[in-house]
Amino acid sequence: MSETFTINIDGKEVEATPEQTILEAARGQGIYIPTLCHYKGTTNVGACRVCSVEVENARSLVAACTMPVNPGMVVKTNTERVLDARRLIVELIWASGDHNCLTCEQNGSCELQDLVYRMGIEKPRFEIDSPGYPQEISNTMIARDLNKCILCGRCVRICNEVQVHEVLDFSMRGSKSKVGPAFDSDYIDSNCVFCGACVDACPVGAITFKQARFQGRPWEISKVRTTCAYCGVGCQMDLNIYDGKIVKVTSDPEVGLPNHGSLCVKGRFGMDFVHHPDRLKTPLIRKKGKLEEATWDEAFDYISDKLASIKEEHGPDSIAGLSSARVTNEENYLFQKFMRAVIGTNNVDHCARL
Repeated sequence: MSETFTINIDGKEVEATPEQTILEAARGQGIYIPTLCHYKGTTNVGACRVCSVEVENARSLVAACTMPVNPGMVVKTNTERVLDARRLIVELIWASGDHNCLTCEQNGSCELQDLVYRMGIEKPRFEIDSPGYPQEISNTMIARDLNKCILCGRCVRICNEVQVHEVLDFSMRGSKSKVGPAFDSDYIDSNCVFCGACVDACPVGAITFKQARFQGRPWEISKVRTTCAYCGVGCQMDLNIYDGKIVKVTSDPEVGLPNHGSLCVKGRFGMDFVHHPDRLKTPLIRKKGKLEEATWDEAFDYISDKLASIKEEHGPDSIAGLSSARVTNEENYLFQKFMRAVIGTNNVDHCARL
């Protein structure tokens, strides 16, 4: 266990360890320091400087997310100098993009919006100058609007350091800087596997779930924690429900094992079958060459009679069963047990691509 020492934050004695930053030590004690570029589990880069604090004997303000703590350090997080600097930074970010909350999908769940409100900024003192980039809506899963991008780099780090797909990075320089795949291509033409981690990491409305557009504001959506049924890993995910329908799937890095917030393309975007208009809701039995709706009792009686007659006439190995990847492991277990113990055959297969 690392040795601890004491630092002073806003007049409060705080226990800290050598590997901690000022931000980590402060948050461990419930002391608020705002951030935008900081994202737990990725490299601390100090890109936005919203977390600027005063450190005694330091020549300038320092970024709390990157500054390591030292024994006896004295930190002030809410002086007039600090608050003025943060306010200026937020105003500059606001003025450098198209942050129109009326039409933004992240309205009500935007970290920049929260900071503007918390700092009491009615409007930026600078003229708003949007880059004018075209929106990227070429795929059915992820929409990008780089006019809202604040260049925090969270999507880049989650893609490169956590998912290790290395699709996103910074390009260009200065005011023309932007984030995206190589050669300024869009997602659909890149090596992106559409895990959606960049959407979860984005603090603003620059990267959003396309299928969730106009499907409910954040405060209208309820989240239901569940287990993804596509494979045997057991990934935890949050179904975002509005008006009784799944509008999108998000994940929480704090949930822990087994996936720590990571999801694959099927777990993230493969839920449209739940409300698909072609999905069967009642059993169908073919009568006189035409499929007709039946009750569950009728369907079970029909299935059992047919299986029994086929087994009696041709033997159990004339019957095979194919299970689905869209049901749980427990249901698949019961299915294979039925095939082996009741029917008496090992002809059981499973297709994870279903």
